[in-house]
Amino acid sequence: MSVSDEVLEALRELATPTLANAIDVVGAGGVMAPEIQGVGPGLRCVGRAITVRETTGPFGSFPVSDFRVGDFLDIAGPGDVIVVANGGAPVSTWGGMASYAATVRGIEGLIVDGGVRDREEILEFGFPVFSRHVVPTPGKTRLKVEAIGEPVVAGGVHVAPGDVIVADGSGVVVLPAAEAAEIARLATGYAADDARAMMELKAGLSFRDALKKFAKI
Repeated sequence: MSVSDEVLEALRELATPTLANAIDVVGAGGVMAPEIQGVGPGLRCVGRAITVRETTGPFGSFPVSDFRVGDFLDIAGPGDVIVVANGGAPVSTWGGMASYAATVRGIEGLIVDGGVRDREEILEFGFPVFSRHVVPTPGKTRLKVEAIGEPVVAGGVHVAPGDVIVADGSGVVVLPAAEAAEIARLATGYAADDARAMMELKAGLSFRDALKKFAKI
């Protein structure tokens, strides 16, 4: 099932905490481990998942050809978020040059349950990268790409190709493709309630009364 562009556009207006409320109600999807955060402030991405599974070993474990960053960069395009599951290993699977290539291709962002490097270059290029670690350690001969385009577990959450990823300053959420439209619908309603609550707070409503009136604050 492919998530429509209209649903993605609706999700661009919604924060991950609001979406997490809807995920709880729908009972599908999840919030990735809180250690997976943007490499800098103000980063945000929304898109369909391109999934990658990696394994890690000591330096010299694998041939350089197993690194394969170019392979999943070539598969991803506009509207896509690359999700790399590497078991949280503190080894870099991505850096500045890959970030530049991704911006040229119009890729939406990158989520890594593992490591990246070149924080300064990533921020210079403005490419949204969220990872568990930022480390100098290179991935070549330490990392092997085992699968591209298969279901993975990243940050403790199951991610299938085509699921929707939303990431911002609060963290990363996963919306299964089949439930993404309903999660977006509910979250849009919650966001509207929040806006009305703020207007009423400004007009003098107490926070206690606002909590009673707007249950999803």
